[in-house]
Amino acid sequence: MTVTIVGSQLGDEGKGGVVDLYGDAADVVARYQGGDNAGHTVVHDGTKYKLSLVPSGAVRGKIGILGNGCVVNPETLFDEIDTLRERGLEPDVRVAERAHVILPYHRALDGIEEAEKEDLAAGTTKRGIGPTYEDKAGRRGVRVGDLLDPDVLRERLEYVVPQKKALAEEVFDKETGEEFDIDHLYETYREYGERLADENMTVDCGTFLQERIDAGENVMLEGAQGTSLDIDHGVYPYVTSSNPTAGGATVGTGLGPTVIGDGEVIGIVKAYLSRVGTGPLPTELGGVEDQTPDYEGDVGTTADEEELATYIRDEGGEYGTVTGRPRRVGWLDMPMLRHAARANGFTGLAVNHIDVLAGLETVEVGHSYEFDGEEIFTMPPTTEQWGRCEATFKSFDGWPEVDWAAVADDGYEAIPENARTYLEYIADELDTPVYAVGVGPGRGETVIVENPYE
Repeated sequence: MTVTIVGSQLGDEGKGGVVDLYGDAADVVARYQGGDNAGHTVVHDGTKYKLSLVPSGAVRGKIGILGNGCVVNPETLFDEIDTLRERGLEPDVRVAERAHVILPYHRALDGIEEAEKEDLAAGTTKRGIGPTYEDKAGRRGVRVGDLLDPDVLRERLEYVVPQKKALAEEVFDKETGEEFDIDHLYETYREYGERLADENMTVDCGTFLQERIDAGENVMLEGAQGTSLDIDHGVYPYVTSSNPTAGGATVGTGLGPTVIGDGEVIGIVKAYLSRVGTGPLPTELGGVEDQTPDYEGDVGTTADEEELATYIRDEGGEYGTVTGRPRRVGWLDMPMLRHAARANGFTGLAVNHIDVLAGLETVEVGHSYEFDGEEIFTMPPTTEQWGRCEATFKSFDGWPEVDWAAVADDGYEAIPENARTYLEYIADELDTPVYAVGVGPGRGETVIVENPYE
């Protein structure tokens, strides 16, 4: 069977930890979209592993696959694999031959174009993700399978590189170097292709996964980012360039929608809200310079709000895994979660970081929005409309700081009563049961209510 892990908010919900949590029962873990902009942290035997491309299950000895919906930077991939090997692990990573390759000119153009966009900037990590997906849609991309055939690789580069060089030099008036040099790129990426072949890393993703399922094995499908960063269903243009939603799991792996639909789809929820990047955020507390729109220090916000935002950010480690940038934080946004539940068809929820909110006298939730004088309960279709929404809050009594490791051992009933009330409100509003509750960063610091593989 399949279990699909989907972020329900704006990324950074703790998807990697949930993949790790349920990973023992999975034989294969496949990433279905995104690239090395998608940082995730996994704690194993007290050791923290920060990964941006290798699937989370790799630290547990599972087969990890980068599906055809991913964009792959071979340099990052091999750096991560080599680093894990140096730390005593032996990750088994396969790459779909249909996946597209991030090349140096993609990263160069990403930085150039981001600087030019200014008002439309989407907070890119400048790792070439968007330009690679653009080339994929424009049918001028280089795929992983092309790296295995030197003649095809040369042909692809000779077609696309002059276009990219002209774009940089003639449109943006920038000097170019080896990242736009056909011979240099050919030699570098031919070597990557040879290593992929030598280590038997490439697969026909859909066929590989279906054969495993037919043999009775369990497959976990891992999305990067979150639903509101989905290019079709998110807060465009402040989105990623692919589909983190559950629909992306089928197109990004080659498995049919009925296969995905016959399995479980688990929505990962952070108990509050966070994000890196600009754009509206109706439940935001305080602000972050250069990210919160129209933010000027603490002007327009209260000192208490700024202090609370800093507290949550520090307690929750709310700094980007890849970029190190501080994340904007806010109260839980229920209209956002209702939107995610509809778009993904969640069968279960994993709610993380309730421990971060422990000790607060009151915990707020954005229950609905006031939009042009009307109360609405889900996100409006355009980001401009979302920016006009004001959150209507519902208050919950806070819960105490407790021994969360003991809570994880003792089970759901050991969670403080007020925190359980909060969790049950989320489950009721989304008409979806809670499968797991994260009460700390480690694998053992999770209350397991349901195992989707059982």
